[in-house]
Amino acid sequence: MLDLKMYVDGKWVDAQSGETRDIVNPANGQVIAKAAEGNVEDARRAIEVARRTFDEGGWSEMPAVQRASYLFAIADKLEEYAAEIARLETLDNGKPLREAEFDVADAAACFRYYAGLATKPDGQTYHVADPMQAMVVREAVGVCALIVPWNFPLLMGVWKIAPALAAGNTVVFKPSEVTPVTAIKLFEIIEEVGIPHGVINMVMGAGPTVGNELAESHLVDKISFTGGTATGRSIMKAAAGNIKKISLELGGKSPNIVFADADFETAVDYALFGIFCNQGQVCSAGSRLLLEESIHDKFVERLVERAKQITVGAGDHPDTEMGPLVSQAHMEKVLGYIEIGKQEGARLVCGGNRITKDGFENGYFVEPTIFVDTKPNMRIVQEEIFGPVLAVQKFKDEAEAIELANGTVYGLAGGVFTLDGAKAMRVIKKLRSGITWINSYHPTYNEAPWGGYKQSGIGRGLGTFGLEEFTEVKQININMQVEPVGWFKN
Repeated sequence: MLDLKMYVDGKWVDAQSGETRDIVNPANGQVIAKAAEGNVEDARRAIEVARRTFDEGGWSEMPAVQRASYLFAIADKLEEYAAEIARLETLDNGKPLREAEFDVADAAACFRYYAGLATKPDGQTYHVADPMQAMVVREAVGVCALIVPWNFPLLMGVWKIAPALAAGNTVVFKPSEVTPVTAIKLFEIIEEVGIPHGVINMVMGAGPTVGNELAESHLVDKISFTGGTATGRSIMKAAAGNIKKISLELGGKSPNIVFADADFETAVDYALFGIFCNQGQVCSAGSRLLLEESIHDKFVERLVERAKQITVGAGDHPDTEMGPLVSQAHMEKVLGYIEIGKQEGARLVCGGNRITKDGFENGYFVEPTIFVDTKPNMRIVQEEIFGPVLAVQKFKDEAEAIELANGTVYGLAGGVFTLDGAKAMRVIKKLRSGITWINSYHPTYNEAPWGGYKQSGIGRGLGTFGLEEFTEVKQININMQVEPVGWFKN
């Protein structure tokens, strides 16, 4: 049984209340850890430490090359402990081990990317009419509160922590209360490499208490949140008190558009990967499959044939291709949406059930599920389910495909499959989405901006954009001709 403590001012601490939360393995429902259950007072303590540390200036004023050295060291340690961390991620989250291994490798690469970026040229100089040397510099925002979800517990944390630290900020980090295990391992590494005390702190606890305090606190300069759109709205409201900077990466209901001239087997393969990777618990999942009419029936037949062959099982089993959902509550939500789809009149052609046989009775397993004969106004088409549930839509031509693709409140991601390059570019440019692929789906790169249009969020993570999100822009004007301005006569 793991004993998970919070990390504040360089010390491992219990919640001030002494309360703990059970952390459960979603493959079998067994408790694997007891995690400190923080509250408002714990959050305030961590915020005060981060505020004091930033105002003292040691981290933000440290040479960028020195800050970068810590990030490089974290990357090295992530690789050193990769096997252990991947195993813990699978145990806590349920995802197949090979996916967890990719996540750990990506996390190390992300730290290296921002370590390198920290020392690269930035800012501007510009010419003005007066005898001035004019320039722009970027400076750390200050205290940054970072809140991440449970679907990529380690990787989503690193996507925020690495650029925040590279830019010279201090941090209060809140992992998901459902999946905090690998965050603990990451902070053990942070302690091991010797990042100064108070620079980065971690508080565990529920979103409505700890998360809300991070969003409301006037001592916090920026909040960066990844999660559901409803929670994002709450954070925006809470952050308004001191007009803090916000970054929100929220929900999606992303379209995967397949034209009749696409490479058939490639499109089928990516359609499966787009929705069933990580059990569909991906904000950018291709949860709506838009098929041109002439290939609809053939495509669905092949898709169902292959979906039924997906090996579902515990994430630590070497043959597993799709693991359990993250919790019983989330499984019940997904199963509820499947019932809604049936009631709305969509036709279920694959899956739709909880798996309870062959030793799965205590786990949170749901079959790969596919609906056809959907209508645009159905809830399973409009609302984010965040599970292995695919809604298939049908279109006649390019114009209808674009209309259907843009027909939700979300705009996170989208894909287009066609061998006509001109058509692919026409359609992709008309998608109101921030992350797009042509003849591919899901590849994610540390170098590329991550975020969406419409109600899928505000701001961008990753790439140079991700670093800029954790900086303020300052203009500096240096008078090169020092003499009185002469504005007043006397």
